[in-house]
Amino acid sequence: MKNKHYSLGPMPKVGIRPVIDARLGGIRESLESTTMGMARRVAELISSNLKYFTGEEVECVIADTTIGRVPEAQRCEEKFEREGVGLSITVTPCWCYGTETIDMHPTRPKAIWGFNGTERPGAVYLAAALAGHAQKGLPAFSIYGEEVQEIGDEEIPADVQKYLLQFTRAGLAVATMKGKSYLSIGSVSMGIAGSAVNEDFFQNYLGMRNEYVDMSEVNRRLGQGLYDREEFEAALKWTKANCREGKNYNPEARHKPRARMDEEWETVVKMTLICRDLMAGNPRLADMGFGEEALGHNAIAAGFQGQRQWTDYMPNGDFMEAILNSSFDWNGRRTPYIMATENDSLNGVSMLFGYLLTNQAQMFSDVRTFWSPSSVERVTGHKLEGRAEHGIIHLINSGSSTLDGTGRQEIGGQPAMKPFWEISEKEMEKCLEATDWPPAMYEYFRGGGYSSHFVTRGNMPVTMCRINLVKGLGPAMQIAEGWTVELPPAVHKKLDERTNPTWPTTWFVPRLTGKGAFRDVYSVMANWGANHGAFSYGHYGDELISLCSMLRIPVCLHNVENERIFRPKDWGAFGMDAESADYRACKNYGPLY
Repeated sequence: MKNKHYSLGPMPKVGIRPVIDARLGGIRESLESTTMGMARRVAELISSNLKYFTGEEVECVIADTTIGRVPEAQRCEEKFEREGVGLSITVTPCWCYGTETIDMHPTRPKAIWGFNGTERPGAVYLAAALAGHAQKGLPAFSIYGEEVQEIGDEEIPADVQKYLLQFTRAGLAVATMKGKSYLSIGSVSMGIAGSAVNEDFFQNYLGMRNEYVDMSEVNRRLGQGLYDREEFEAALKWTKANCREGKNYNPEARHKPRARMDEEWETVVKMTLICRDLMAGNPRLADMGFGEEALGHNAIAAGFQGQRQWTDYMPNGDFMEAILNSSFDWNGRRTPYIMATENDSLNGVSMLFGYLLTNQAQMFSDVRTFWSPSSVERVTGHKLEGRAEHGIIHLINSGSSTLDGTGRQEIGGQPAMKPFWEISEKEMEKCLEATDWPPAMYEYFRGGGYSSHFVTRGNMPVTMCRINLVKGLGPAMQIAEGWTVELPPAVHKKLDERTNPTWPTTWFVPRLTGKGAFRDVYSVMANWGANHGAFSYGHYGDELISLCSMLRIPVCLHNVENERIFRPKDWGAFGMDAESADYRACKNYGPLY
């Protein structure tokens, strides 16, 4: 079962459209080689730099011929449909016939690279074609290098490479989600609005299905042994060897017998197998005579309600969620399974966006507390310094965050989170060593269970995001780029133990801009739209913005520099203020599907 999502099907491909001046008799013939060369170089750039979340190279499909007129555009479209193309990049070094050659697919993300050269007007075609896209209501991204090149120059300039890769990462995320499912295991947890799954949002904006399983199905599979028994034995052995039980913070009078604690360990391991199988299926179940259960639900993301109908009498989902969200388990390194705590589907989607853009595991946290410098000093006597000098935000949730979030993986000697295929065995071991598993606090979780407990290493660039639904507006995205920070151990302990001490903690500082919601750290906390947020390694807020524009989701809060923002060209037609224009463009075009 290593490195495999069972029922999710083939990955979407990137379609490359080499467009050419159709005039035969000297012009078209002279440009054939140059135009196809552009297409091949773009395909090579993408395949050599980008991978699917499975770890495989992104596959590109190039049109069989250059495209000069409508019949050739249609033959290209037919090939793209056969090959499973999910996004397209049109390339040209010259003038071409605008509306005759553009990609007319209604929902496929599109970009055009018009070569900046003076021998032939590729930039003129770019402008004409984009005007056609805008007029037809088919937004497209404009890619145009800053420096003039010679017609025979085979180099893709650095700025063009950046835009090609940024567009492709976002477009692949759109195409990968389409047709997949969000699996709701249970229903609404403790009145959390995000766990009231909104089908219109998933279907109209993301092109996804919604699947539902009552938590009694988990109980049925537990009771009837509906999981791979051999894998369970291996998983339990691995868990005992690698998942250290932490301090029991419950009053001694409420401590349970060792036999009961061991039984809960077995249950949470079985829950992990069962919920994974519910998401992605498992052919071993068919071998056991359970063909229907073997199919899974084609779920690229899921959520587990847990509280309170489950957790009042059964072990909580913290171990299951933490392990599924991690890049490794008893089968070794593998793709994470996106599992939202408390069935918060909107945070699950936020995790999914980050996952598909970065191929990295995602953290799920409460945006719990703003600690001002004066509050920290009053409580601990410590004066915050460095990046933390203006205050910190405590990100913490009930033990469900990915173990990658310990920060024990490294890039260049600094803490990081990486795609699973880049994680070494030693880094996997360090993540496990940095985590212990205290028994759940029974005042929260009457049924017991175990919560992951760790502290994220500091100095790690991260991006936190969250989608919220607003009546009359629809979805809106919030993005905060920043860093994790470390506190002296005694200071961390004093602050951490003021809340639940059995959960994983990340101390977060957003990058401040001095204005709006990012004028200070308090304002970021005060303007965050919900109790949850998702984050992972790196500053990829610009890619989230590109993705949201493809889906027609406006961004209501971000601290991404203007020069990094990349949206479809016609967003500029909706006004000179970029963020207001984003709202107007999203409303004008409506949800992608």
